[in-house]
Order: sequence, then structure tokens, then C-alpha cells
Amino acid sequence: MFAVIKTGGKQYKVAENDVISVERLEGEAGATVALPVLLVGEGENVTVGAPVVAGATVTAEIVGQARGPKLIVFKKRRRQNSRRKNGHRQDLTVLKITSIAVA
Repeated sequence: MFAVIKTGGKQYKVAENDVISVERLEGEAGATVALPVLLVGEGENVTVGAPVVAGATVTAEIVGQARGPKLIVFKKRRRQNSRRKNGHRQDLTVLKITSIAVA
């Protein structure tokens, strides 16, 4: 069984026991979170929500909080003697999908 969940403005296709990194969610390691389900399916049986599937839940356990790789943001306007250099590291939460339930 698989599901498509939405968190942090992005969608992820997950199955049980998957480990994924998503944008930061509040909570300590070991805490459980419930995520909205947009689509749930098993083989040819697929249920699409409008916008979410009623009665479907995906629960995940927070494995830990992490940070993504450093990205360099460099902007240059040629012939203007204008340059700007910034760095960015995204805060991430590592989740382990514990169960996918459909009512």
C-alpha cells in the first residue's frame, strides 16, 4: 500500500517503513505526527481525495532534526559593479512512516 502525502508545500509518495526528509516540523525525536493524505492506493485500487481522502491517515515517527546541504545564492548584475552572495541551509525533519490506514 502506498500514499501521497503533503507537507511543507511538497508532495511525497510513501509506503510503510519509508524514511523521508521533509521541511522542518515541530517535535522531538520519537514523537508521532499525522500527515494529510491526498491519494491512497494498493495495486489497481487507487482513491484520490478532493483535496484529501476522508478517513485515511498516515502516521510517522520523527527520527530526528537535520540540516540540508549548503546552497550558495550568487547574484551579479553585469557592468553595474553589483554582486550579492548569500548562503542557505534548509532545516529538515527526518520521518519514518509507521502506518497507512484507510477507514
